[in-house]
Amino acid sequence: MTPATGLFTGYTVPEGTLDEVFSDFTHHYGKYPAIREGFDELSAGDFQRLNESAKLSFLNQGITYAVYSEDGGGREKIFPFDLFPRIIDQEEWTQLQMGLEQRNTALNLFLKDVYGARAILKEKVVPEELVMSSSHYVKGMEDIRPRGDVYTHVCGTDLVRHTDGKFYVLEDNLRSPSGVSYVLSNRAAMRRTLYGMFRHVPVEEVSDYPAMLLQTLQSVAPQRDGEPRCVVLTPGPFNSAYYEHSLLARLMDCDLVEGPDLYVDDDTVYLKTIKGRQRVDVIYRRIDDAYLDPEVFRPDSMLGVAGLMRAYAKGRVTIVNAPGTGIADDKAICAYVPDMIRFYLKQEPIISNVPTYICGKPEDLQYTLEHLAELVVKPVDMSGGYGVMICDRLSKAELDELAEKVKADPRNFIAQPKIMLSTHSTYIEEQNSFAPRHIDLRTFTLLGADKTRILKGGLTRVALKEGSLIVNSSQGGGSKDTWVIC
Repeated sequence: MTPATGLFTGYTVPEGTLDEVFSDFTHHYGKYPAIREGFDELSAGDFQRLNESAKLSFLNQGITYAVYSEDGGGREKIFPFDLFPRIIDQEEWTQLQMGLEQRNTALNLFLKDVYGARAILKEKVVPEELVMSSSHYVKGMEDIRPRGDVYTHVCGTDLVRHTDGKFYVLEDNLRSPSGVSYVLSNRAAMRRTLYGMFRHVPVEEVSDYPAMLLQTLQSVAPQRDGEPRCVVLTPGPFNSAYYEHSLLARLMDCDLVEGPDLYVDDDTVYLKTIKGRQRVDVIYRRIDDAYLDPEVFRPDSMLGVAGLMRAYAKGRVTIVNAPGTGIADDKAICAYVPDMIRFYLKQEPIISNVPTYICGKPEDLQYTLEHLAELVVKPVDMSGGYGVMICDRLSKAELDELAEKVKADPRNFIAQPKIMLSTHSTYIEEQNSFAPRHIDLRTFTLLGADKTRILKGGLTRVALKEGSLIVNSSQGGGSKDTWVIC
């Protein structure tokens, strides 16, 4: 380990952990020492002032998120942002980019197949029972072919780096992955606060994401005369991701709408405006399937649009992402993505999965119960880090209780070995110094009818609590700017 000085004095990498700033490994970024020197030129007081300036900037922009407690309550907080960037070299990023395109292409083909010919189920590559028992399976999608055969237009793939220095896929997010607004805001804050560092390190841009997203939306619009009209459908300002919805709509120059702003007439979707109704071609929805259309899903939904699925089935509007994509978010089905890649693309996976035990399989259930104290157990359909049980931190009574829950409903659980996420130097306000904190990386892949676009970087999420492996903002995690070297 490289000796630590200045703001990094006393910095110690926990035993058995790979630190991306201080440890040496195959893809270690060789210029991290120069970045550290830039921070070391600042006094503790100067850096504290820069940190406060970044926080004030986030507050003034309304960059907040909700932290929920076990009793269901929530409170808004400024999104924690760390000024020390996470850096990925060009060679490694090139491999990751190839792997992300490969993986998300296969997942899209899987959804097309499952709602169509079901070849992968007939060949028993993926168990039919696993798919059909998913709470996110939408039977109505069996009769619908989305424009360009694209189901997962916006894909969020969560990657973790293990102690072997390699990236692994932790999970896929294909319903409505969030977090890209923080990527954009983090970069803007970095350029304002530490602009001088960008003169020394060639960093790929992320500000082109809204343009890439708009191009993707337009590529899947129904064919008709005139420029496609795209809208962002939000549940409203009380949603924890509303800042993201409004930012993306503004940067794409699209209307930000709620359900009552839209209506369906003659199987066509229209937006109410002061100039009269305007036809809508593409809906980038940020609401769950259950609330999309009260005629098909929940009849009490006030968030969706009555008749929307009829218009969608007729091909007169495109919904992004398609309804029913949640089956591929299922953590049990995620374990089969390497098999999907081999089945559809006849290729070997470029990025490996974190090994997964599917508790719905008798042999995996037995292994999980016999080795429970060594594993991490997760519900298959929860996100945000909720329900994750890191079992070596549980008491005997807690382990026994968890075992009973898994045995009672094995379909609802998967288990994985404890992956020791890499750490990264992170500013801890209470200490006014840097300390190692575990991180992951959410990447964003856009699948259009014309091409695949991948954001060069992503959201590096940080577990701010010492020793914690839960990085999700909904449970108090923060983030870093991610620099991919040009």
